Formats: sequence, C-alpha cells, structure tokens
Amino acid sequence: MSGTLQILFLNPPNSLSHCRRPTHFPFSGSNRSHLVWKLSSSVRASSQQHSNKGNGSGDHLPRATAKNSNWVKPISDFVSNNFLPLALIGGVALGLAHPTLGCLADRYYLSKISTFGIFIISGLTLRSDEVGAAAEAWPVGLFGLVSILFFTPLFSKIILLLKLQPQEFVTGLAIFSCMPTTLSSGVALTRLAGGNSALALAMTLISNLLGILIVPFSISKLIATGVGVSVPTEQLLRSLVLTLLVPLIIGKVLRECFKGVAEFSDQNRKLLSMMSALLLSLAPFIQVSRSRSLLLLVKPAVFLLAVVLGVLLHLILFAFNALAIPLLSTISGGSESSFSKKQNLSALLLVASQKTLPVMVAVVEQLGGALGESGLLVLPCIAAHLNQIILDSFLVSIWFQKEQNLKTA
Repeated sequence: MSGTLQILFLNPPNSLSHCRRPTHFPFSGSNRSHLVWKLSSSVRASSQQHSNKGNGSGDHLPRATAKNSNWVKPISDFVSNNFLPLALIGGVALGLAHPTLGCLADRYYLSKISTFGIFIISGLTLRSDEVGAAAEAWPVGLFGLVSILFFTPLFSKIILLLKLQPQEFVTGLAIFSCMPTTLSSGVALTRLAGGNSALALAMTLISNLLGILIVPFSISKLIATGVGVSVPTEQLLRSLVLTLLVPLIIGKVLRECFKGVAEFSDQNRKLLSMMSALLLSLAPFIQVSRSRSLLLLVKPAVFLLAVVLGVLLHLILFAFNALAIPLLSTISGGSESSFSKKQNLSALLLVASQKTLPVMVAVVEQLGGALGESGLLVLPCIAAHLNQIILDSFLVSIWFQKEQNLKTA
C-alpha cells in the first residue's frame, strides 16, 4: 500500500496536472514541457471558443467584410474613373430637384467664382517641360489649332439650318461648336491612349488662350448675324480675359514661384481634377435651376433629339479631323511625317474633336439672354460634353486593348 502511494505521488496522473499548481510537484523536464503544451492548447481552444461565441459563427465576419469589399471597390473605381460625367449629371439632377439652391448660388455669382477656380487649377497643374516637349510635333499642333479655332466653328452654319423648338437648343450647339478644346479630358484621354500628352497639353493651352480672342468674333460673324443680334465683343473679351486668362496666369505663377505648390499639385493631380469637376458641375446646376420652369415645358422627345444632335456634332468633328490626316501626311513627307506617328494622331483626334463647356458657359453668361434663355442654351451642350467624353472613352479603351494585344504578341 505504501508502495502504491509512493508511485502515485512520484508519477501523478495527467488529470491532476490540470488541477494543481506545477510548483507543488517535483516534475522532470519532459513532464514540465508536456504540461506547458497541454496548458497552451487548452488556452487556445478556450480563446477560439470565446471568439466563436462573440462572432456568432467563427470566421463569418471576415468573410462578410470580404464580400463587402468585393462590391464596394468596383463602385469606388467606377466613381473615381468617371467623376467628371457623374458630377455633371449630378449638377443637372440637383438643379431640377432643388432650383432654389441654384438660384441662391446664382445670386452670389458662384458661377463666375467656379470658372475662376477651374482655370486657377489648370494653371497649377500646367508643367512647363510638357509644353516644351510638344515643339517636335509642331506641324500636327498647328493643324490642330486651325481645326479647333477656324475649321470646326464653320459647322455652326450648318447647325443653325436645323429647326427645333425651343430654338435655343440649336443655337446653343452652334455656340458650342465655336469653342476651344476641353481643358482636361482631352489631355487625360490622350495619356490613357498612350498618345503625345505634351502635344495635347500644348494644343489645349494655346487654343484656350487664343480662343479668348477669337471666340467673340466667331460668334459675331457665324451666329449672331444669323439671328439679327450683335454680340458685345469688347465686353465679352474683357470678361473672358478676367475669368479665364488671369486665373490661368495666377495658377501658373504660383506653380513656378513656389516649389511646395508645384510639388503639391503634382502629387495631388487627381484630387485637383476632382475639385475642378465639382466646380464645373456648379455651372449646369445654376443654369438648370434658373431655367427649370422652362425646361419642364420641353418635350422629352425634343430634348432627346438635341442630345442626338450633340452626338452627331462630335462624330462629324472627329470624322473631319480623321479624314484630313492622310492628306496632310502625304503632303508633309509620308511615313516620315509627324502626322504618321500614332502618338501624335491620337492627341490630334482626341483634342481637336472636343469642345469645352466652361468657356461656353462664360460666353453664355456674358450674352445676357441676347441669343435666348441661358439655361436652354447650356443644357444640350452639357449633354454634348458628356457624350464626347463617353464616346472617346470607349475609343481609348479599344486603342488600349489593341496596344496590349500587340505587346502580348
């Protein structure tokens, strides 16, 4: 009996090792290791059981989070990649839903402030080295400027031949065809297509600067004479200089004089582009709010027809530039010509075929209703602006896919 007790005390069973403190027993090294392993296993099992109770069902929470991220990320990417058209559509929808806010914004001249801010941002993001790099492709850039400022405005005469009620829809599209190229979307799409972004930027900058001088005369000669109204050219030119050229110069001077401003602009180009899109969306918001009562009188079929006309205008401008390229390439040296390089061609087609909305809004603001109700003039141009971005986005996607296939091959 005493021997049996001695064996029990010297070699206790495993069940006792979980109930008593290990310091009470003179265990050997292997027994201590076994006890530690058993204790840690027990703690892990207890912790896992507690976690399961807290979460309801094990790892369902991480799986649910993963499921949420699976549909949140595509939506976030879509909004980020299409921020400008979504902002414009949102401005139109908000103007229709809450016109009082738009009228209040108009009373405090937020439309002019937003235009001023857009061109300050354009100056902040304008890199001098990119403008200088476009010098090599100057023949392409020269034709692009002539097409933007002189050739494509001639299509306004054809647009004015159309009969549509309200007539402001037709007049607005005619004014839109006289505008310079877009401020940001042309350059952005050129970069996505792998084109000559420096050339696109140079055409954008120069056409908008020269457009301030040329647009008033284009409207006076091509549009205002057809309706028997004289445009206040001097007043319009002065206003465009103050609201477009001056803020562009201010932004560029800030970038060149302060290194921190340049670094911030380069590191936050996407943020600045979103801010520019939000400022741009104020224009349709205010214009639609002011003319909501008139817009509700327009038949949906008529507005749809105006949208189709805007699409046709962009396709016609694109086709005109596309047909001119082979002729210019043959005249200027064939395969050695700058017109034969794909990078230059994508820049030319995208930039020279688009028209800008902010300058158009600034022009309509200065007309003071001389050519019709401002909201009705701007509304089809908003649709045309959206359509040209959407159409060119699809085109760039096709180009990009072909480029990837060539690289893969």
